[in-house]
Amino acid sequence: MTGSESLDYIKKELISLEKSMEAKVADKSGLFSNLHNDQKEAAKNLIEYLVVRNRDLRNLQDNLHVNGLSSLASSESHIRRQVQSILERLGENYQADQLDACDFSFSKKKIEEKSHLLFGNKTIPSIPSLMVTFDSGFADSYALIKSLLENGMNVARINCAHDDEATWSKMISKLRKASKRTGIDCKIYMDLAGPKIRTVLLGKGKDKGKVMVKEGDLIWLAEESKGFDQDDVVISPNVSGIIGFLKKGDRVYIDDGVIRATVEKTKTGKVGIRITRISSEKSQIKAKKGINFPDSLIQIPSLTDFDKASLPFICEHADLVGYSFVRTADDISNLQSELRAISEHHPHMIIKIETPEAVSNLPSLLIEGMKQRAFGVMIARGDLAVEIGFERMGEIQEEILWICEAAHVPVVWATQVLESLNKSGMATRSEITDAGQSANAECVMINKGDHTIEVMETLKDILQRSAEHRVKKRFRFRQLKIAERFLNT
Repeated sequence: MTGSESLDYIKKELISLEKSMEAKVADKSGLFSNLHNDQKEAAKNLIEYLVVRNRDLRNLQDNLHVNGLSSLASSESHIRRQVQSILERLGENYQADQLDACDFSFSKKKIEEKSHLLFGNKTIPSIPSLMVTFDSGFADSYALIKSLLENGMNVARINCAHDDEATWSKMISKLRKASKRTGIDCKIYMDLAGPKIRTVLLGKGKDKGKVMVKEGDLIWLAEESKGFDQDDVVISPNVSGIIGFLKKGDRVYIDDGVIRATVEKTKTGKVGIRITRISSEKSQIKAKKGINFPDSLIQIPSLTDFDKASLPFICEHADLVGYSFVRTADDISNLQSELRAISEHHPHMIIKIETPEAVSNLPSLLIEGMKQRAFGVMIARGDLAVEIGFERMGEIQEEILWICEAAHVPVVWATQVLESLNKSGMATRSEITDAGQSANAECVMINKGDHTIEVMETLKDILQRSAEHRVKKRFRFRQLKIAERFLNT
């Protein structure tokens, strides 16, 4: 293809792409009526971005690159305006009112505004906000909370799956005291517990809290122990109704996938699962370990009775509420209804993406969330990795980041950030690289551990170095010492 032919091809493809964007936005216009006014441009950009990602544009991108034009990469937040900018360079004329208002500056400002609304002031403006998970012991450790604030924490996370309102109150009281004395603001994020799908041993091993198993064993999932032999291994998933959704061939993962099994038998009130792999020297199932069903559409309420009972406390004390096990737009609508019934000024929502269904429904979840002025998304990488497969985690977290940026939605990067460092005091090489990737999010969550302060110092160092090279997915060419050394010798 000659140079002029290549430019003609680019222009034709981009004009077609822009027309498709315009048509799809018009087709989806009914979605906009119930959205918050501050979210309408974001919703339009999201739809336009999905139009782009519904095509294979690799050949077009190659031609754009060869001709020195933007390849549309890193344009998630302002995709149509980027297409228009390229077309202008190719001689296309637009009237002022034809140019999309959502350009790079507009989208950057909107994401920053929403991030500030959710996560507050940052101690270091160039890096994401830092969220720290509180442990039960924090309720009695003012000095530690003060140190966390002074080392960069600007969001404190309380997991409602643990402890109780009395302990939460102590944590919050000490945080408020430390915040007042240091002059450092800190948002409070409270995670709803959600359905607690955990192992409960009903038969063999019940008294010891663990049971030995081996590959090839047939064990049972059931809600009660009746009808089984004394030597049968029987496990309850701790949430009623799950058993009926399982079918033959469905995978069952126990303890973050350490033990993997497949449904082999289905009977009324129980299923037999065959253990296919054990990735641990200790071939045992312990009580209170997580269970995942990656192939099964488990239709149980995302909002539990315990969650509803916790909401008044959360509305009184928290700035942010984390919503676990979200699957559909109706789940978000249900929580918003519950929050409005309690308080007109309720916490902002953080939607946790931790199931394949949530990933598939992400655009509709974002549109539903846009009925509020601001909300966030948490990539809950622990359960999500187990559900979709560890080998797909890198790909999926990238897709979530792209789509959320297109929707101008701030993202929390969560689970196992510098986990080895936090637990043992020494980081692995791979988790240092992973921590660098967290710069793509607006907030990074650190879990509880014995070395939290050291984790924060290390993470800040990594993120500040990353910030010199890129802002989110846009790489910046600062001067490289490696180039200077070579060229000046």
